[in-house]
Amino acid sequence: MNQDTIKELKEKLEKEKTGIEEELKKFASKDDRPRGDWDTKFPNLDSNAAGGSAMETEADEVEEYERRLPIEHGLELKLKDINSALEKIQKGNYGICEKCGMAIEEERLKTIPEARFCQTCII
Repeated sequence: MNQDTIKELKEKLEKEKTGIEEELKKFASKDDRPRGDWDTKFPNLDSNAAGGSAMETEADEVEEYERRLPIEHGLELKLKDINSALEKIQKGNYGICEKCGMAIEEERLKTIPEARFCQTCII
């Protein structure tokens, strides 16, 4: 793979990384232990509610928190793969399948720049 393509893919990865981090910041806070971890914030929907309304608000908060958890997890996993790809670019071993050690197809990397496996190994 030529250096121009690698540079293009690196820029794409960095842009996607920034986008994911911005999305996570909307409902989670970064936690560096373990590295790359984010913690979903518990939403505070309406602190002025009283009586039965307060119970509904609390139930809504729990429901919203539970809805956010799998979103956080999915974004964390994607971010982990992106960071791994960026590290591989830095080390000079980007685009190598982690399973068979062969080059990952350039078209696959253009579609999924954080891909860890070649087309043959994901099947």
